[in-house]
Amino acid sequence: MMLTPLRRHLTSIFLKIFLRDRLAIFFSLFLPVIFMTVFSLADDRKQEPINIGIANLSSTEAASDFINRMADSPVFNTVTGDSRSLREAVIAGDHTMVLELPADFGESPDTLSSEINVVVDAAQVSQLGLIMPVLEQTLLSIEREFRGIAPMFSIAIEDIQARSQRYIDFLLPGIMALTLMNLSIAGSGFNVVEYRRKGILKRLFVTPIEPKDFIIAIVFARMAIVLVQLTVLIILAVVLLDVRISGNFFAYYFVIIMGTVVFLCIGFSLGSLAKTQETIGALGNIVIMPQIFLSGIFYPIDSMPAWIQPLAELLPLSFVSAGMREIANAGAGLADVIPSLVGIAVWLTISFLTATRLFIWKEVAN
Repeated sequence: MMLTPLRRHLTSIFLKIFLRDRLAIFFSLFLPVIFMTVFSLADDRKQEPINIGIANLSSTEAASDFINRMADSPVFNTVTGDSRSLREAVIAGDHTMVLELPADFGESPDTLSSEINVVVDAAQVSQLGLIMPVLEQTLLSIEREFRGIAPMFSIAIEDIQARSQRYIDFLLPGIMALTLMNLSIAGSGFNVVEYRRKGILKRLFVTPIEPKDFIIAIVFARMAIVLVQLTVLIILAVVLLDVRISGNFFAYYFVIIMGTVVFLCIGFSLGSLAKTQETIGALGNIVIMPQIFLSGIFYPIDSMPAWIQPLAELLPLSFVSAGMREIANAGAGLADVIPSLVGIAVWLTISFLTATRLFIWKEVAN
């Protein structure tokens, strides 16, 4: 995409037109900042201890030791009492679950494996994945101590990963990818429909301007707006939210630029198909909404149902957000994100050819 004098002139004109809509520019920057701030505050919120009741029907030392160990765990807020009152507390929602220690708990090594009854509210079953490992580890420690068995080995954890793993660090590349998609599709598709409605494209038809000149000029003009806005987002995230970008900024911006061109061309294609602002709005939602939920912006694609993952991985926003996230969070270089770059390049070729083929000068909406 060489920027010839004609294209440079068109780019400056379109840039001036875009800059006049200051309200749209403000809100396109303001909303991503709100997203990042809200998720950052939610990410910094400390995990509250889980309320758990223990009904002790045993008088053994092992039972007392078990209760003490549970009370010392930072994961639990332990309360002891009789079984009936604790069960009522579970029903009322005051406790997540109740453990009922049997009368023969810990009487001898042969009876240490007595069954502990776990009373849980069905609405709280999702927390069992967190509770049960800690509970089983506590029981294992008591059993070893009771039997006088030393652990076979111990685990020493050495942390060599200095970068932050907060959710906001994971989220930022996705939010930026979403922002560039919205800005690009809105900046090309909606403008093409508006220019056609006002007859601007019909008048440009009699000039030496070719469709590719028109498209390339808007791409460069809108890309300048997108890069400025995303740069502001990065500065705010780094300064105010202490977000860290581990990779090279050149690689990061290269993926941003490639992604911006892809979505600008997609916006042109949609603008060429639509005849009114209402139609382009509907087409834009058809393209944007599935990618918001399927492109791994707010959560990894691996956490989605297995049958939909292959489709999600082929979406253009998936390639863009994955490449940006690997660079920002894992410190990857361009050579490390080749699969994402190949996917972006394929979508760039498809979208550009589609945009230039569908583009029509003279058609004006009635």
